[in-house]
Amino acid sequence: MIRTEELLLNVGPQHPSTHGVFRIVVKLDGEVITEATPVMGYLHRGTEKLAESLSYTQIIPYTDRMDYVSAMTNNYVLVHAVEKMMSIEIPERAEFLRLIVMELQRVASHLVWWGTYLLDIGAMSPFLYAFRDREIIIDLFNELCGARLTYNYMRVGGVKWDAPPGWIDKVREFLPYMRKRLNEYDKLVSGNEIFLARIKGVGAYDAETAIAYGLSGANLRCTGVNWDLRKDEPYSLYDRFEFDVPLGVNGDCYDRYLIRMEELRQSLRILEQALEQFPSEGETMGKVPRVIRPPAGEMYARIESPRGEIGCYIISKGKAEPYRLKFRRPSFVNLQILPKLLVGETMTNLITILGGVDIVVGEVDC
Repeated sequence: MIRTEELLLNVGPQHPSTHGVFRIVVKLDGEVITEATPVMGYLHRGTEKLAESLSYTQIIPYTDRMDYVSAMTNNYVLVHAVEKMMSIEIPERAEFLRLIVMELQRVASHLVWWGTYLLDIGAMSPFLYAFRDREIIIDLFNELCGARLTYNYMRVGGVKWDAPPGWIDKVREFLPYMRKRLNEYDKLVSGNEIFLARIKGVGAYDAETAIAYGLSGANLRCTGVNWDLRKDEPYSLYDRFEFDVPLGVNGDCYDRYLIRMEELRQSLRILEQALEQFPSEGETMGKVPRVIRPPAGEMYARIESPRGEIGCYIISKGKAEPYRLKFRRPSFVNLQILPKLLVGETMTNLITILGGVDIVVGEVDC
């Protein structure tokens, strides 16, 4: 029997797979992890407390920065909660623009995940391909709202700007291009035997465990649980469109990978239908008071972000600023299962599992 000493090792925040702001303290017996403790807070900004002294419109740029690769969906969950409190009717053209940018954002977010996940486990080329294709979406957003990462595009009652001439046509041209690229991604990676050996059967859990930990998004659906808020609690215009919710069977990293790859295709399918039905004219802002003061009360609104359920809980006292505001951030909740998944695994599988969970740490440290 080989004698080993317990080793305490910090993975992050400098490790590339933790993206600079997240740390896991692991105890090792040789190569095997015996204990794992996530350490958060390296990017904590006090967004929810700051919101108590800001108007509702002033809070929107803060939501951009919670999940900086999925800013559009974060914009939406805030304005959606306020609109529900105030019973504001959104013009159809504005709602179509919102849905289009949210699904483009889902594609862009999943491309960041795909590229960085493969980079973390040792493949350089996919990262370059993913960012090449994501750049097209970023250019579209830049043309629409003048920003490439933090958009500040949504407004209570609609959107800040209408689509410029020719923008819808550019989105339409992007869809067949991206479908072709996704087929290339699959040929390059999805059946690669080295890749399969790295992720298949790793980080597996069942549906009961996923529900007990409050997981959402691909981290829940990989166990076979059919739950997607776009289908189960439709918001915006999602009930008008046909799309499938991909599910897994084994609850491992490979199932989570396949689900996200299929979600990319389903987002393109939604976008195709939205572009076909896009109104040729119309307003982009509804009738909204000059000063937004939701009536006294409470509201919780939730939507399906690229990482799962993101929710916004508001307590209003009838003033221009929220009395309390709380975000339900999917990365923060999904993170809780990491210690359970890592114990008994090797250090090599730590990186595989961490990328498979798809955590955006800015969202964790709201």
